[in-house]
Amino acid sequence: MSLVVLEAGLLTTVQDLGRIGSRSSGVVSSGAADPAALRTANALIGNEPWAAGLELTLTGGVLRFEQDAVVALCGAAMDARAEGGPPLPAGRPVLVRGGTALRLGAARSGVRAYLAVAGGLAVPAVLGSRSTHVRARLGGLAGRALQAGDRLPAGPPPAAAAALAGRLAAAAVPGAALTPAPWALSPRTAPGPAQRGAPGPGGAVRLRAVRGPEAQRFEAESLEAFFARPYRVSAQADRMGCRLEGEPLRLRAAGEMLSEAVVPGTVQVPAGGQPIALLADAQTTGGYPRIAQIAVVDLPLLAQARAGTPVRFEEIPLAEAQALYLLQELAFRRLEAVVRARIESL
Repeated sequence: MSLVVLEAGLLTTVQDLGRIGSRSSGVVSSGAADPAALRTANALIGNEPWAAGLELTLTGGVLRFEQDAVVALCGAAMDARAEGGPPLPAGRPVLVRGGTALRLGAARSGVRAYLAVAGGLAVPAVLGSRSTHVRARLGGLAGRALQAGDRLPAGPPPAAAAALAGRLAAAAVPGAALTPAPWALSPRTAPGPAQRGAPGPGGAVRLRAVRGPEAQRFEAESLEAFFARPYRVSAQADRMGCRLEGEPLRLRAAGEMLSEAVVPGTVQVPAGGQPIALLADAQTTGGYPRIAQIAVVDLPLLAQARAGTPVRFEEIPLAEAQALYLLQELAFRRLEAVVRARIESL
């Protein structure tokens, strides 16, 4: 199976769960900015968790499927439909008939949607990952965002995905462009949101975080304010990081520091005092004080926050951040098991 890009959208890239094990050599991890959404989409159609899919930023463009394919759309609430046909429901496996053009329009909320295809997108793996890092022109399709005319092959679907495709094809109405599965994932039980917690005061996005290695270099009032007062997502945000706007943070004493390791979720504070939260394309080292590290389970919330969104940091101990990660992993394992059972029952 392959799909052809008719319109590319604002920023559409191939992503999986990231390039693991190469940061010590200066290679950025990349991967989905909201890995929970991509992993959920993969789970819904019986893919392996690491299968590569499409990350669609704000708008998704138009894709033509050359053969039948089972897909799932998760993440940002994005308008999607077969051209001249019915809408594509999110959070549900859907059989797309060969020859169908799927239009992925504007995101009504959130920033990034994820389209998983049974078998995963089979672009060449680079250092163990198919993720795209545009700045380094690494991975994905020629290391760049997709363009009109690109053709993306899909790999052979796993047994569960193949069985799902067969059952949906048998149930399809003749001539129908889309055939959704008779079941869907409830937003209330999706593994990512279920583990991320309720909104903070005033509807702000609540980001649980552990104190960073240089937290004690900040004045006591600034450190207290960081975990008590709201910030807003600025317009200066991309896959590398997100600048936040709020009360400037002050150090106890001015001075420079040697560059230290940073990862997605690290919150650095440059000289101006406004924090920067690093995202999926975070550099491997940085020379600004690290005031906090966002819990892995909450980082996708920031990746989906638009400019102007209020955010609040809530301090938690390292053990709690680790426990939240394990709970989310168990939730994904349960989802994958439930999907297999659903496929067998069709």
